[in-house]
Amino acid sequence: MARHLITSALPYINGIKHLGNMVGSMLPADVYARYLRQRGHDVLYICATDEHGTPAELAAKERGLPVDEFCAQAHDAQKAVYDGFALAFDYFGRSSSAQNVEITQHFARKLHENGFIEERAIRQVYSPADGRFLPDRYVEGTCPHCGYDKARGDQCENCTRVLDPTDLIDPRSAISGSTDLEVRETKHLFLLQSKLENEVREWVARHDDDWPQLASSIAHKWLTEGLHDRAITRDLDWGVPVPADTWPELAAEGKVFYVWFDAPIEYIGATKEWADATGGDWRSWWYGPDGADDVRYTEFMAKDNVPFHTVMFPATELGVREPWKMVDYVKAFNWLTYYGGKFSTSQKRGVFTDQALDILPADYWRYFLIANAPESDDASFTWEHFTATVNKDLADTLGNFVNRVLSFSRKRFGDDVPAGGEPGEAETRLGEEIARLLTEYEQHMESLQFRKAAAALRALWSAGNSYLEEKAPWLQIKTDKDAAALTLRTAMNLIHLYAVVSEPFIPASSKTMREAFALTDDTATWVTEAEAKALTSVPAGTAFTVPPVLFAKLTDDDLATYKERFGGQEA
Repeated sequence: MARHLITSALPYINGIKHLGNMVGSMLPADVYARYLRQRGHDVLYICATDEHGTPAELAAKERGLPVDEFCAQAHDAQKAVYDGFALAFDYFGRSSSAQNVEITQHFARKLHENGFIEERAIRQVYSPADGRFLPDRYVEGTCPHCGYDKARGDQCENCTRVLDPTDLIDPRSAISGSTDLEVRETKHLFLLQSKLENEVREWVARHDDDWPQLASSIAHKWLTEGLHDRAITRDLDWGVPVPADTWPELAAEGKVFYVWFDAPIEYIGATKEWADATGGDWRSWWYGPDGADDVRYTEFMAKDNVPFHTVMFPATELGVREPWKMVDYVKAFNWLTYYGGKFSTSQKRGVFTDQALDILPADYWRYFLIANAPESDDASFTWEHFTATVNKDLADTLGNFVNRVLSFSRKRFGDDVPAGGEPGEAETRLGEEIARLLTEYEQHMESLQFRKAAAALRALWSAGNSYLEEKAPWLQIKTDKDAAALTLRTAMNLIHLYAVVSEPFIPASSKTMREAFALTDDTATWVTEAEAKALTSVPAGTAFTVPPVLFAKLTDDDLATYKERFGGQEA
């Protein structure tokens, strides 16, 4: 079987992420990784917290903590939420790790040796009160375009215009609040992307036929505008240090690498963290001569991260002139909005992942988000849509099927799967339909079309309900007990099939469904076409239990409560 390396965009360290972050990277990556594992592939799913950069220092300052302590606490808090969502990372690392420092510095040295890093003098804002140069985000002031008085030196959060610190009206230090600012000359390292542009262009072009349009179009847009040399160091106290053996003067000044230089390298760094913790071989996943040539590498991210992963990081990898594994497939997502507007922590708009788990179990969210993933366009989260989906798909179509089949069978036939007669025409038609839908589901999962995969899974669940309505065992029992037993036995086999194939979407509920049957050798990881047609994995005489309700229906009162707590109106 194939070897699959999977990464999702690193969640930034300063705060718990919202539902849009979850569906734009980590959750679909988890669904895909789970599916591939079930199909027998060798899978390594790597992620980490992105811990460097100005926002981390500012967030730590607000909390009154040293930045390393803040990042350690924030990493654990995020990891707890992702565990709650049942994200099955093989490893969830930290970009501040020693492994990432080592590999990032190695990449920088090789780029320098190959003539792709240059030291340049630039003019930058300096704060005498703080005794330091201020990175863009450390300068705040009034936006010259919209008048927002808390605009940062890189971008105005209110009007989204890209800014330079010198553009701001009444600029001040975000550290001390001092308005006594100067512009001084300082030196930084620049990645000479202009020298690598043609190589990146050729590399992107090789993927035009297989990448999704969203990823490919964003990459080409950046290339059309031209790649510019980019500063890859900053004046910060927290980050991967510039190596003193290569740039002693800059190292003495405390320069660190820009977060967008070291963050993608952390995919490799986190894999080394995994290897150091488990005894695995990280180079076989990343370095061609050591075995990575047979690896298929898939990245998951929202559209704002696409340029960094399809242009900037590939330029870095190409420039080191070493055979590091480059991405094969970029699965990009559009935005998930909240009633058509942005999720916002400061404005308390939208649902954040820790809050979501406080309201309902993870499977409700996992299914809804993937079934409505913003693949072809932006998608809007509304509580009305969420409750309707939960009630129709999860509670009625799947949950009610499981409950009424098992409850009715126990009431009429006891605690063992009933025998009944031999399968007939209806069972043959059902098996063929299930096999067809399962193939459709597999095809959509293989092509990473998640909304279509969810629709195929929903169709599988609906087929069971249609069969049950057609056979009507509650009527059969009155005249033909064996016929009713056959119907229920067939339906129970469907429940087991659903447990197996639904696991990538709803792992906890799938586990509950599978454990309803006392099968001593239940090692199935997937369902073959022949097994789908036969529906005999749960034989007559197998003991079973009726599990608790899988999915509770959400009421109008629930809807009102959610909207009152989180807001629920068009932006």
